[in-house]
Amino acid sequence: MTEYFLTILLLLLFCAVAIAPQCQADVSSENGKRIWGETMKEVHSKFSGRKGTFAHFGDSITVTMAFWAPLPYARKNAPPKMEKAFSLVNKYMQPECWRDWKGAQYGNEGMMTIRWAHENMDEWLRSLNPETALIMFGTNDVHNLSLDEYRTKTEAVVQKCLDNGTIVILSTIPPRNGFVEKAAIFADAVRGIAHRLKVPLIDFHAEIMKRRPEDWNGALEKFSQWKGYDVPTLIARDGSHPSHPKKHRSDYSEEALNNCGFSLRNYLALMKYADVIETILANSP
Repeated sequence: MTEYFLTILLLLLFCAVAIAPQCQADVSSENGKRIWGETMKEVHSKFSGRKGTFAHFGDSITVTMAFWAPLPYARKNAPPKMEKAFSLVNKYMQPECWRDWKGAQYGNEGMMTIRWAHENMDEWLRSLNPETALIMFGTNDVHNLSLDEYRTKTEAVVQKCLDNGTIVILSTIPPRNGFVEKAAIFADAVRGIAHRLKVPLIDFHAEIMKRRPEDWNGALEKFSQWKGYDVPTLIARDGSHPSHPKKHRSDYSEEALNNCGFSLRNYLALMKYADVIETILANSP
């Protein structure tokens, strides 16, 4: 009898472990709008700038033309839900925000950390006054900042935007070769900030780890035959930037989303911004 109950208990535990990640993902997806929807509506009620302005604050992973700018020109194999999201964003967003809002004066520049954003956010908010801002710093921070400074300054930067009436979309950083554990800890800190301040979140780190848990890292020896950004996994040969292989550029098939880091980031950013437009902005005064 004891063995029987032990067997049943083990089976129940196995089932719980097997279904837990899916249940957690479903709850997060289902309740996402409830978590941040009302809070962002309140934030947006204070906004006094131009509708449809969308700023991107970040480092080299953001300033590059591989991010966001290619979306209006090609979306090969895009699923219907992505085309619907693109149509919504393209109709609502100011056209210059596709590719013109690039460079230090727009809050994105290579080699920068959250310290730079913390020092300059007041000026960016005065000059750009964006309705929505996507924020992703951390890849350079992992070898320059402590977790406490990163968390504190990130939260302060987000709060400055919210106080301005700017809706914030936070993004976790991708995993990084040589800083695997610290990048994961920084990503978790961003999740915590998004939860505390009730802002939308793009969990880029989790999405990469879900799709390529064992071989996301293009710096691995198994990818040595490829160079630079052309490696067929989600992080380039340098181990820090998203990959951008020619074969999968501007392709949004499942194969491409598993092999092209910038296609994956573009897809996630588009879907989240469309969600914000649909939930908050489209029907606002």
